[in-house]
Amino acid sequence: MPAKPEAAAPEAKQAAPAAAAEAASPEAKQGESPSLIASLLPAIIVVVLTPVLTWAVAEFVLIKRLEKRLASVASAQVEPSAKPAAAEASEGGGEAKEPKKGEPGASANTYEFSNVVVNLAGTMGTRYLKATFLVTGSDPTLHSVFEGNKPKLTDVTLNILSSLTLPDLEEAGAKNVIREKLVAAYNQALGKRVAEQVYFSDFVVQ
Repeated sequence: MPAKPEAAAPEAKQAAPAAAAEAASPEAKQGESPSLIASLLPAIIVVVLTPVLTWAVAEFVLIKRLEKRLASVASAQVEPSAKPAAAEASEGGGEAKEPKKGEPGASANTYEFSNVVVNLAGTMGTRYLKATFLVTGSDPTLHSVFEGNKPKLTDVTLNILSSLTLPDLEEAGAKNVIREKLVAAYNQALGKRVAEQVYFSDFVVQ
């Protein structure tokens, strides 16, 4: 009977280190977990911050540069078109030429009728004429006179143009005939010779 305790002693010695290793293994695992997170932390930071940095660069750097470039291009396009009169004046020796009386472009002695639309006679309202023209004369008060009598002269214009037929417009020199009719009608309505010529800038039959 005394031999059994002696045989059990080595087994107890072997079991003690194993139990100690098992007891220490959770602590080792707990120690490994923070080190693993610490090693992965830079990668996590890069993944999280990359979209944020990309958005910030696009928002505050690229877009600002693009806005400045667009603004500079727009200003460069506006500046040349803002000085057409100066360019024309430089071509003529540095002096701008004023339009002569009776010529288109002299505002005091010109008057424009814009987009006048009338049905042509004999077409039952299926065909119409659209015209834009400038009335000129040597009288420096032409513009003010026409502006003061605008309703009357508009009615005169509509009567002249709406009396035209398709055959009238197809004849050679039809526009010259219309010019003469308009000038005569305007001067008759005003009771004096004010209008001298008519220049068409738009004359469409549809």
